[in-house]
Amino acid sequence: MAPKLTDQRDIDFVLYEQLKVDTFLASDKYKLFNKKMFDMVIKEAKNLAVKEILPTYTECDKIGVSFENGIVNVPECLRKPHKLLVEGEWSALTEDPEYGGQGLPVTIAQAAMEYLTGANYVLTTYPVLSHGAGKMIDLFGTPEQKDLFLKKLYTGVWGGSMLLTESEAGSDVGALTTSAKKRDDGTWEITGSKIFITNGEQNLTDNIIHPVLARIEDAPAGTKGISLFIVPKIWVNTDGTLGEPNDVVCTGVEEKMGLHGSPTCSLSLGSKGNCRGFLLGKPNRGMEIMFHMMNEVRLEVGTQAFTSANLAYLHALDYAKQRLQGRSIEKFANHGANQVPIIRHPDVKRMLLKMKSYVEGMRSLIYYTAFCFDKKETAIDEKEVMHYSNLVEILTPLVKAYSSEKGFDVCVEAMQVFGGYGYTKEYPVEQTVRDCKIASIYEGANGIQAMDFLGRKIAGNKGLMLTALINEIKSTILTTKAHDNLKELAIKLEAVLILFETTCKNTSSALFSKHMASAFACAHPLLEAAGDIIMAWMLLWRAIIADEKLDTKESAFYQGKIKAAQFFITTIIPVTKGKLAAITYENNPAASMEEHLF
Repeated sequence: MAPKLTDQRDIDFVLYEQLKVDTFLASDKYKLFNKKMFDMVIKEAKNLAVKEILPTYTECDKIGVSFENGIVNVPECLRKPHKLLVEGEWSALTEDPEYGGQGLPVTIAQAAMEYLTGANYVLTTYPVLSHGAGKMIDLFGTPEQKDLFLKKLYTGVWGGSMLLTESEAGSDVGALTTSAKKRDDGTWEITGSKIFITNGEQNLTDNIIHPVLARIEDAPAGTKGISLFIVPKIWVNTDGTLGEPNDVVCTGVEEKMGLHGSPTCSLSLGSKGNCRGFLLGKPNRGMEIMFHMMNEVRLEVGTQAFTSANLAYLHALDYAKQRLQGRSIEKFANHGANQVPIIRHPDVKRMLLKMKSYVEGMRSLIYYTAFCFDKKETAIDEKEVMHYSNLVEILTPLVKAYSSEKGFDVCVEAMQVFGGYGYTKEYPVEQTVRDCKIASIYEGANGIQAMDFLGRKIAGNKGLMLTALINEIKSTILTTKAHDNLKELAIKLEAVLILFETTCKNTSSALFSKHMASAFACAHPLLEAAGDIIMAWMLLWRAIIADEKLDTKESAFYQGKIKAAQFFITTIIPVTKGKLAAITYENNPAASMEEHLF
């Protein structure tokens, strides 16, 4: 029997016991919903994921995409579930019903997407990118642009992409050379080439809408001179019908380590001098607009890594319960003793508990970030709105970077549980490792996320984003101290939180001194330490709830929450303390290392 796709009981725990999302029902925004409707959406997502999407996971990896004469053929097995995603309007769960949406809270949509993404992330990239392109048009488009594109993008009828990267302008987006020139009819002529474009060409949808970053003639240098354009693969007439193919040509697809069912394309724009596009928003505001999509996609990437980790953990747990190997440690000297399931061995228990801690902590972190989006939208007090806005801002790079790295680590740990079998294609964990790795690289490599975390989120806005986060953690620590059997865990976390706060202050101050390079050399270690502390916070928060329910019929479930918090805070957080102590924000050897010494 195959292991379950995810842990529905833990999803319910986070939604209704930790975050209490049913309290949203009292707000005007969600007064037409009820808890039964929330649960129904998640249940339908589960059914679709298990019955239709999960069976494509291994098959689409084996088949992969093919590229012939400028056309990308997607694995045929994805066609039916993609059609079901579109028909069910699953990519528009949080949007206005006027544009095909359901108007749900982001937190509930996150729970549904855990199932859909976890079943096969490759498939969900198609509607996710469609939604992202639609969101920018929703926020910055003209009424005419919304009428032409929005509903078909939100519901995934048309595909979407994101054209930023060029061969000489990857993370340094300001160096791009793609140009835009205004035409007499009010549209823009786009000329240039883009690379590493996820789903830049595919045959699942009748059209693909490309958001393209380009520079208008005489625009300022760098990112301040970049504008954003809507470039359809097939031109869209004013009445919404499809016209002639646009001058957008796929010139190749990458052979990748993973995500074989998702094409990573190189695109040529305007090679025949006839690539047309619409300006989105104001000139030279392209990066500001694109960041709305980037932040959304970064949360999706964190979800991708988390669901990969969750799936790998559940496979490893199932295998460990069934795989017989060796004698129990208590009967090790008795060579006649029966073999036991490997879950009985202490080191396997250690690996599984470590994976459980990260997976459950990541679930709470990602759902909590979605919850902050909802709180920001439903709050009526301006101070509360700002508080949750600050939390969203500081948590976004952490969700992307920390989840992608620790999610991958969990996948690797799961492979270790399988032993040699894990390294073969006989078990799916091998694919999970390959598919997960990209999460730390694309949509803003994690080094960029770390620089953003330090330079903008910690040092920016007068430190209010960091203050909002730390105050939330302190509140949980204070509550925990009232629980006798959790008090020591709270004290341990409090000690490392104090060190973290001091380290953040010193490192951000160094940004405005001659030690700026040294400070940025510490950005990633600081982000990693922050992620550890947030994991501990989430697990401690969960443990508080569990501690009050140990006498119920689900005592084993709740005891597992406490064990996860104990494990993480007593074995991982001491290492975090060492990471913080090792941060050298002045005269860092990495910053002073000369290139010729390598």
